[in-house]
Amino acid sequence: MIKRCLTILLASLITISIMANPDSKPKSDAHVVGHVTSNGEHLPFVNIVVKNTNVGTTTDQTGHYSLSNAPTGKQVLKAHFVGYKPQEIEVDLKPNETTEIKFDLQEDRIGLNEVVVTANRGETNRQDAAVIVNVLNAKLFQATNAVCLSEGLSYQPGLRVENNCQNCGFQQVRINGLEGPYSQILIDSRPIYSALSGVYGIEQIPVNMIDRVEVIRGGGSALYGSNAIAGTINIITKEPLHNSFDVTENYALIDGTTDDNTIHFNSSYVSDNRQAGFSMFASNRKRGSYDANGDGFSELGKIEGSGLGFRSYYKMSPYSKITATYHYLNEFRRGGNQFDLQPHETDITEQTEHRINGGELVLDLFTPGYANKLSTYVSAQQTLRDSYYGAGHDPNAYGNTTDLALVAGSQYTHQFDKLWLAPATLTTGAEYQLNNLHDKMPGYQRDLKQDVNIAGFFLQNEWRFNHAQLLLGARLDKHNLIDDAIISPRANLLIHITPKLQWRNTFSTGFRAPQAFDEDLHIMAVGGEVMLIQLADDLSTERSYSYSTSFDSYYSLGNIENNFMVEGFYTKLTDVFKVEEIGVDDQGNKLLERRNASGAKVMGINLENRMIFSPKYQLQMGFTLQQSRYLSPEAWSDDTSAELLETMPRSPETYGYMSFTASPWNRFKTYLSGTYTGSMLVPHYAGYIDQDVIKHTPSFVDLNLKFSYDVKITDGVLARFETGVQNLFNSYQTDFDKGESRDAGYMYGPMKPRTIFVGIKISNIL
Repeated sequence: MIKRCLTILLASLITISIMANPDSKPKSDAHVVGHVTSNGEHLPFVNIVVKNTNVGTTTDQTGHYSLSNAPTGKQVLKAHFVGYKPQEIEVDLKPNETTEIKFDLQEDRIGLNEVVVTANRGETNRQDAAVIVNVLNAKLFQATNAVCLSEGLSYQPGLRVENNCQNCGFQQVRINGLEGPYSQILIDSRPIYSALSGVYGIEQIPVNMIDRVEVIRGGGSALYGSNAIAGTINIITKEPLHNSFDVTENYALIDGTTDDNTIHFNSSYVSDNRQAGFSMFASNRKRGSYDANGDGFSELGKIEGSGLGFRSYYKMSPYSKITATYHYLNEFRRGGNQFDLQPHETDITEQTEHRINGGELVLDLFTPGYANKLSTYVSAQQTLRDSYYGAGHDPNAYGNTTDLALVAGSQYTHQFDKLWLAPATLTTGAEYQLNNLHDKMPGYQRDLKQDVNIAGFFLQNEWRFNHAQLLLGARLDKHNLIDDAIISPRANLLIHITPKLQWRNTFSTGFRAPQAFDEDLHIMAVGGEVMLIQLADDLSTERSYSYSTSFDSYYSLGNIENNFMVEGFYTKLTDVFKVEEIGVDDQGNKLLERRNASGAKVMGINLENRMIFSPKYQLQMGFTLQQSRYLSPEAWSDDTSAELLETMPRSPETYGYMSFTASPWNRFKTYLSGTYTGSMLVPHYAGYIDQDVIKHTPSFVDLNLKFSYDVKITDGVLARFETGVQNLFNSYQTDFDKGESRDAGYMYGPMKPRTIFVGIKISNIL
């Protein structure tokens, strides 16, 4: 049935593409040539487009461009490039004539004109978005020396990444204190990142696959459906923009004992007329296991991973475009002890091997002037996992999991010159989501089959007044695990108090269906036994109601450009999911059950400040103060003497980040970055210790220092040499459990101890 649906949809896309192809149209012979400069210097690889069409080109290495067979008549040419303010010039293009147009761009050092797509399912300048959208880009990944997604996510307000297992390295990202399953992770705006992907996925995705990551805090179910309670993380893959290549190698030494080597390769090609483009990535990573306390058991597991993928597009006409993407990720990871033996011959082993295939096909159709846009898409990701989660030489702990996530739909956007009171943008669409999961572990008598089918319809309208924007919308979802359809509304009001001071107000909702989540698919060893999570028979849908208000200001202090944001947020959760220890099963395995608690509320303040002292010196920092409370005290252990929890575990009340870049000389850069994590409550289960307790953890400051130097090898080939230290002051947990009776989930603080690294990048663009 699935294959049949995909075949029909693919055939439809191809048919529409052929119909949209204007090969029979004569060439206009209207040509445009020119150059792009900034501060007297020519800029290479700047995008030049004819506005309201997809016709365009890019400047070459010398900053010059040539555009052939452009649409005739009165047109608007637009030049835009990351880090610069776009410039538009009106021009009258005539057949059989060549027109010269020169652009002079001004730097946009604070990022006001950065384009985002997550705010309203369409392209919007970040400054004009009705909700706050934070962006993680290549510069930040570069500054923090991140080699995978998880190593960069903590450098945004309200976000924090944590490691939850000493054996296998299960990681999750928290938004505003809420654990990983409360966040919706998207790949190119599609929800194909499933529960199984969430177990290890943020460490499996290499940074060279990513163009940028867009983050929205607060409920997002009105746009993207189930699970977008805490927020939305949208991973935008790299699109071909110009001809380029780069090869990067990064070698790290963890605590002076453990190797971590990563190789990345990227290449892209774009035709001279920008009608077609192709980009690809490849990656390979090998990390050894790390033992922090000398007990023979790992605190960081062994990883061997690789990836390969591409993104391509073809423009059939000035008003049609088809995009295809694909990625393949393969990863082996293992933690525990006795790595030279088979898993069932060891005291503890958690081992997985993933094979992930994913991709997307999108057809975009426009009308002249771009007043109408129709996008039809199908996106899917299949994950195959072989696993061993066992202790005590258990031969029955092997398992395998198959997972398919698919989304298909259409979205229509219409630009109104005036709808009732003001110009407006209407967005509507429908999509179908499918997730088929089968997790088998015969030795534990575990055979989890979960088929999720969701039909969704969304509608929203955004009005643009002179000094304000109002967005109202809702999404209707029919989830097969929920009896009634769920309506998720949203409302956003943006007021431009002054051209450089904005006030945003947001109301949004979210929901989580009673289904298995990422931690349910991770089996953890505690006290020499495995710990399993099951769902309560009467588990109900969890819902959220989020409110936020924020002030976003842009101002200058002398030559210093500033962007300061303060945001207050409040989220109320009803029928909140919690995990509670309930005893053991017939085989002696510890059992946890996912149940509904009375509810919870999360509130706090996010602060962010960006300071551009000059093009050579930049500082970005953020800080969060928050409270995460259950509405009534909740049990977390089957030990009746254990204290009840009023505060949600693993949710510090203070945390933050900073990133400073200095370029005192043209070729030399210094990066100082770091995160702060305040004290929090962490459950510590009996095994190595006598009884279950709640640990009040210390606070941590994790600082990184990095240096880079650029060298010209030949014309068009450059090299960058890098070195530095992560976790400079070795701020790391010191009270890990020891031996086979340990609680592998008793982890907190920075992800790894002091790590020294060196690297080299060879590219035609730095």
